[in-house]
Amino acid sequence: MTGASEEPGFLAVDSGGSGLRAVVGTAERGPLARRASAEPVRTGDRGIDPGHFMTRLVPLVRALAAEAGAVRLTTVAVGAAGLASLGDGLRAELPGALAREWGVRRVALAADAVTAYVGALGPRPGAVIAGGTGLIAVGTDLTGWRRADGWGHLLGDCGSGAWIGRAGLEAALRAHDGREGGSAPLLACAEEGFGPAAGLPGALYPRPDRPAVLASFAPSVAACAGEDPVAAGILREAARHMAGSAAAVCPSGGEPRVAVTGGLFKLGDPLLGPLDEELTRLLPRARRVPAEGDPLHGSVRIAAELSTGSLTLPSDETMLAVTTRSGD
Repeated sequence: MTGASEEPGFLAVDSGGSGLRAVVGTAERGPLARRASAEPVRTGDRGIDPGHFMTRLVPLVRALAAEAGAVRLTTVAVGAAGLASLGDGLRAELPGALAREWGVRRVALAADAVTAYVGALGPRPGAVIAGGTGLIAVGTDLTGWRRADGWGHLLGDCGSGAWIGRAGLEAALRAHDGREGGSAPLLACAEEGFGPAAGLPGALYPRPDRPAVLASFAPSVAACAGEDPVAAGILREAARHMAGSAAAVCPSGGEPRVAVTGGLFKLGDPLLGPLDEELTRLLPRARRVPAEGDPLHGSVRIAAELSTGSLTLPSDETMLAVTTRSGD
């Protein structure tokens, strides 16, 4: 991917639990080729494994190069799940590996929450709630980054898919026991999905993918919310948690924008209605706007701006680290 006649270009990567997604493009022409690999990057003693990252990335980029044509990589932006807490090895080794492989001089390594933010709002002050199985809120005033929650299903992720699903299954078991706060509709949904209620702990606790299994019940909670006050109350409480996280990270001045992104919000009006009310209550000056794009779109945006020297987002050791090697 080198040659005198080749156009300078960028590589943008989104790395998460479902694998790698990558785009090659140029600042002038935008994205030229997209590819995905289903195998996620391994984590080990040093966190995200930089060697395995390159093993997964190299064949992907070869395929992208064949599709994109005469493009010489000068800039790479990587958004990676777990970078903030598991990214020491990646930050230490990936810029050098990219330079050796393709001669890349500029590298941005971002937490996936940051690429979710940039994909949703771009380089503007505000806050983004990223919700799926887990949940995190990220905000910036363009001088620094703030995050709230994202602590996993045992310690946080309040309002997430796993949180909603767990609360729904608890309400189902309360109905099974005859305790206050139970929901007969949620009990019926739980038994339809998991079998007899008494067997639910045995079906859930041994699973290594417990957060995803819990989150799989969130659509049932949303489906029951129109007729069941218990289910509606769960979504209302989830909305309060989300809005509280957004308020914790949202800039205090001006009229910041707030957006939501992620698969959780496919639950639709049963969740978005209460969330809009809670955001209005806690952030009356903020303006809720639709997300412009997803985390890969955010990586593309960072890569394109870094390639032209126009990146204005604040750097941060764990959230968004930019490396420029000698020669630029």
